[in-house]
Amino acid sequence: MLPPFDYFEHRAACQRKQTERSSRLANLPSAYHAPVSSSDRAIYTKPINELVEDVRSKRTPAVDVLRAYGKAAVRAHGKTNCVTEVMIQEAEGWLADGSINLSGPLAGIPVSLKDSIAVGGFDVSVGYSSNTGKPYPKDGSLVRMLKDGGAVPFVKTALPITLLSFESFNDVWGRALNPHNPDYSPGGSTGGEGALLAFGGSRIGIGSDVAGSVRAPAHFSGCYSLRCSTGRWPKIGVNTSMPGQEGIASVFSPMTRTLSDLQYFTRSLIQQEPWKYDHSVHPMPWREETYAQSSSSKTPLRIGVMRTDDVVNPSPACARALDLAISALKSQGHEIIPVTPPSPYRALVIASNLLNADGTKTFRSYFRTGESDDPGAAAFGAYMRLPRVFKWVHWAWTKYVRRDEVWAGLLEHWHAKSSAEQWKWVAKRELYKSEWHDWWNSFTSPGHPDVLDGSGLDVILTPPNALPATPHGAMSTAAAGCGYTFLFNLLDYSCGVMPVTKVDPAKDMVTPAIMKQEMGKNAVSRGLWRYYDAVKMAGLPVGVQVVGRRLEEEKVLGVMAILEKGLEEQGNKYELLNGWDQDA
Repeated sequence: MLPPFDYFEHRAACQRKQTERSSRLANLPSAYHAPVSSSDRAIYTKPINELVEDVRSKRTPAVDVLRAYGKAAVRAHGKTNCVTEVMIQEAEGWLADGSINLSGPLAGIPVSLKDSIAVGGFDVSVGYSSNTGKPYPKDGSLVRMLKDGGAVPFVKTALPITLLSFESFNDVWGRALNPHNPDYSPGGSTGGEGALLAFGGSRIGIGSDVAGSVRAPAHFSGCYSLRCSTGRWPKIGVNTSMPGQEGIASVFSPMTRTLSDLQYFTRSLIQQEPWKYDHSVHPMPWREETYAQSSSSKTPLRIGVMRTDDVVNPSPACARALDLAISALKSQGHEIIPVTPPSPYRALVIASNLLNADGTKTFRSYFRTGESDDPGAAAFGAYMRLPRVFKWVHWAWTKYVRRDEVWAGLLEHWHAKSSAEQWKWVAKRELYKSEWHDWWNSFTSPGHPDVLDGSGLDVILTPPNALPATPHGAMSTAAAGCGYTFLFNLLDYSCGVMPVTKVDPAKDMVTPAIMKQEMGKNAVSRGLWRYYDAVKMAGLPVGVQVVGRRLEEEKVLGVMAILEKGLEEQGNKYELLNGWDQDA
């Protein structure tokens, strides 16, 4: 019997989109295929505020900036397969016809967009072939605001088909690669942005984050990201794999190549009053005083350090990055306080059940026959669909025979929820958030176990993930290892990730005893640690995560600035990859 006809539609759609992309790249003007020039390098390295002023004053034509980054993006795509929709020639037209406001705060700055963001005239496939051939009639609110601010959208970038993975693969566009090592993922679900930015093929990127989807790519690929709290950033005018899912809200947030770009872009966008473009945004102006105070080392900060989520301990490379960050902050006189917050594991259980409360039916509804699934999403979706009695037997075997309390706890409620059950999980979420609120404000100072300080922490420092990155296909066992980021989606806290160092086999080897210990800890730990290899991972970036409370984007950016300054003063400045100087 022949398979359903939608299999042939799927293959034809994938071929059509890949041919279209190849044609768009090949037919770009010759300037985009020329060698990188000295003037291009000057554009790449110029501070963003100076580049904006050069465009505003017409000292540098905006089209020259676009062509420099378009050239770099073409090279980045050739190395990493990070680009989906190619909008470069349309962007030249937008500059020529006045669609972009070149007197705005982002005048002439190229911005790359996750594939899920709507640009008029282009598909928003989200990696599903069923979404292709359906170009959106007009720009979404986020893109309209970017153009009004002077930014130039020029490419869209790779993601995984379900948006629920730290890899970035789908049949429509293929697999995105890490620019530091093609055997590894650039992260997900905003992995194409991570690869493009780290390579040097864009200045600003915008992605979305529901469990770490802008933070994992920043950590895996070696760039900067800020996970904004809900209500601080626009979200209308996009497509998704799970429309209507609100148990764990997805937020659109910025990614950049440098910290100064991240700070400048975030300030500029918020100063554009995004609440006038999008009803979901709080009318909360940019708080310059908060940023200035947080970025000054004059007043010592109280920084909590969460070394582990007690589900998967960080690998030696990630632990070393955290130690470097701690040392850099201590050297500037800031107080470092080891903390043990309310159970991160409980957050992982609550968040995973809320995110998949529909039984994975929604994101699966877009698949066509024979369409490739993400390994992690396929595994937990298949388990979700098993008869309840089979799942109960497996849960009992895991809990009482294998004695794996962690994995059993994640499996226990893994089924589609009724409305009544969903409400109960939302209540658990709100109770957990309340516990964190009270804990943050009133914790025990080291050395004084009977004294509650009452003034709270400024930020918390954590690893972004237990591994520096994962090899392709690893989500089949590593999908649950997202607790270091997923925790803060549940809490809706503001979080930044920044690169600190790179994997060094001489410093980051793991002993056989530690490997045995971590492999035997629980199934989640085993699913990640099986991939840790400091030799194979040599040169991969390693980051840290700075966490503030809800709507504290200014404070998080300020502390990131202090941290970067301290790292540089200690001789640990992270060296960005200048991919534009690699052979095309």
